[in-house]
Amino acid sequence: MLPGAALWELQDVTKRFGGVIANDRVSLRLHGGEIHGLLGENGSGKSTLIKTLCGAHQPDGGRILRAGVPVSLPDPIAARRAGIATVFQEFSLVPTLSVAENVYLGRLPLRGGRQVDWKRMREDARRVLRTMNVEIDSDAVVGSLSVANQQLVEIAKALAVDATMIILDEPTAALGADEIARLHTLLRRLRDQGRAILYISHRLDEVVDLVDVVTILKNGRVSSPAEQSRVELPYIVHAMVGDIGEHYPKERNARAEVLFRAEHLATANRVRDVSLEVRRGEVFGLGGVLGSGRTEVARAVFGVDRLTAGSMTLRGRPFAPEGPPAAIRAGVALLPENRKADGLFFNFTGFPNITIARLWKLGPHGTIRLRTEREAGRRLVHELDITSTADERLVGALSGGNQQKLVVARWLFAEADLFVLDEPTQGIDIGAKIAVYRLMNQLTAAGKGVILISADSNEFLAMSDRVGIMSHGRLVGTVTPQELDATSLVRASAGEKEVVA
Repeated sequence: MLPGAALWELQDVTKRFGGVIANDRVSLRLHGGEIHGLLGENGSGKSTLIKTLCGAHQPDGGRILRAGVPVSLPDPIAARRAGIATVFQEFSLVPTLSVAENVYLGRLPLRGGRQVDWKRMREDARRVLRTMNVEIDSDAVVGSLSVANQQLVEIAKALAVDATMIILDEPTAALGADEIARLHTLLRRLRDQGRAILYISHRLDEVVDLVDVVTILKNGRVSSPAEQSRVELPYIVHAMVGDIGEHYPKERNARAEVLFRAEHLATANRVRDVSLEVRRGEVFGLGGVLGSGRTEVARAVFGVDRLTAGSMTLRGRPFAPEGPPAAIRAGVALLPENRKADGLFFNFTGFPNITIARLWKLGPHGTIRLRTEREAGRRLVHELDITSTADERLVGALSGGNQQKLVVARWLFAEADLFVLDEPTQGIDIGAKIAVYRLMNQLTAAGKGVILISADSNEFLAMSDRVGIMSHGRLVGTVTPQELDATSLVRASAGEKEVVA
């Protein structure tokens, strides 16, 4: 902890929603020149706290101080003017506007008090980008940029208002290893310039590598203040969830029987000459940097993208789905990278989300027997340890971990044999991650096959039985996880290291 007065401070901040206390007398000190990790399970109160800091929520008790002086943050505009900038996991960018227009959105510089000074806006945007030491064209349309560069534009917005506190909420959820390293280098540079940075992430290994101090929340309260917390993974995990056993509880259940085989696959969407096989009881890791073609292979297997070349077999029979419905009927399941956009029906409660993929099991001639649906839902909720409120709450009100398990329950109800898991632990807390790992063990123990895609290299290598490495749309080799580490995985995917097939 840095000595001296805090740049920003929360004192006994409390926030209630009806009878629920989301934040219970939370105190937090943020110093300039410090990266402060804010950690906790889903539902611990992190999101509520940062929404209070950025003016979206008003506290029901306590106070916020800037340089020792109490301040009022009645709305996000006031918070930004006070020097607080927030970069949320879901960006607040306008994709059809330029980088410069996004950086100065809502406060375009004027000439003569009436006309937009476009020249000044572009020059100021270039200056901000130069201070970040990044090369992004200020005239580029934001929608044409990579996710990583869009994130940098969000940070440029914060610097353009000379923010003294920058809050980053799950900033690396959609980034690859190289892009994460680049972001962390930038954050350390901003820290060294004297800014206070509040960093929220479920990727605890990267938190330990980056932050200077951590505050841990549990059930809306500070369970371990920064003054007492140790920036060590075992300490953090125990403070968040208690004793959960082994971090990666991998079981070896692979059998000799080949469940799925792909030969020389190609699609119009980046996949080129990909051949692989998945055995029953096996987790086959599909590795590579962001953009290497991992997700595109998943789309091909699930029938989203049509094959332009190659063939597939499932259970020894030809498998050529004309679309996702055909893949589902054949026994293939996809847990998509973006569960909110592609995996769940947010206008439904949990049980309809479970049964939606095989409605014909619920009754004859297109009828749905609600009693049958409830019985199936309760059985799977119990088997997968999903919250008991899943039958009465819309899925948007459930935690990320419960949402992921609902998607898995859907495919178990659909009697799937091959599970394609694309970023299955993205955006969920450590306890929910352990639950997902155990679910993978349950699937493989039952003889299911799993294709795992994950940007978390530690998780990816720990939970895979074999690893296929993608590079520029090709599978360049298949090895055991023991033959790789995070660095060699990235190098192989980038084409810098040979991999033995």
